[in-house]
Amino acid sequence: MVDVFRALDDETRRLVLDELLAHDGQTLFEICSALTMGHGISLTRQAISQHLGVLESAGLVVTERRGRSKFHYFNPGPLAEIRERWPTRKRTEK
Repeated sequence: MVDVFRALDDETRRLVLDELLAHDGQTLFEICSALTMGHGISLTRQAISQHLGVLESAGLVVTERRGRSKFHYFNPGPLAEIRERWPTRKRTEK
């Protein structure tokens, strides 16, 4: 769970997850383009790839290789585990 919090601690990684949530199954090129065009972030492909690696290590992104292309998908499972750990309770009036 520490990996999930560390992954979410970075704004760029949160934007990557936002982009994958909006359009799942993107390649590195597509993610870089979306970050540049939509958010004005101009990082190198290598920097974005490193961010994706952190997200993948935390289980928030899963990948699939098809030929020479690698597609990235958002995995909400680790976020659900966090929510299950601290369930919301109804507040009682005092």
